[in-house]
Amino acid sequence: RESMPENILAALFHLTKPYAIAEQDQKQHRWVRRVATPLNGQTLGILGLGEIGQQVARLADALGMRVIGTKRRPEKLPHVAEVYPPDATNDVLAQSDFVLLLLPATPDTENFINADRLARMKPNAYLLNFGRGHLIADGDLIDAVSSKRIAGAVLDVFRQEPLPSDHPFWATEGILVLPH
Repeated sequence: RESMPENILAALFHLTKPYAIAEQDQKQHRWVRRVATPLNGQTLGILGLGEIGQQVARLADALGMRVIGTKRRPEKLPHVAEVYPPDATNDVLAQSDFVLLLLPATPDTENFINADRLARMKPNAYLLNFGRGHLIADGDLIDAVSSKRIAGAVLDVFRQEPLPSDHPFWATEGILVLPH
């Protein structure tokens, strides 16, 4: 739990800094100039601004990111530009370059991220799930990433753990599975 904010930052760096592909290029003895995407100026939308969400907000703010998010009882929070109630989730989705899921497991959050909500995200946005596996309708996410309606996803939690070896997430280009 203490390292979760760092793991989330690592996911953001993985998506924006070409270190992994540079390592592959090096192994292939290829010289390919790659350009990193700055996090500074990007918007991080955190769905679930609890303790971990607020820690991530502090770190993201230090990197120059604009942080917005949802909280059951919205209140002004340090390092967060806008705090919305849960019923304004679509506003957060539409503004965010990265959407971080940190929601709890409740009946209301089952398949919370579905085709409708994925359609409200920017086509160049990434979804990061570090909350609960049941938050995402798996098939809808696979469709959104495969059809390039969103840029991709990083998933740290799954509906079934360990993730079965034949689950489509493993084979979907644009979805990074973080087994633990």
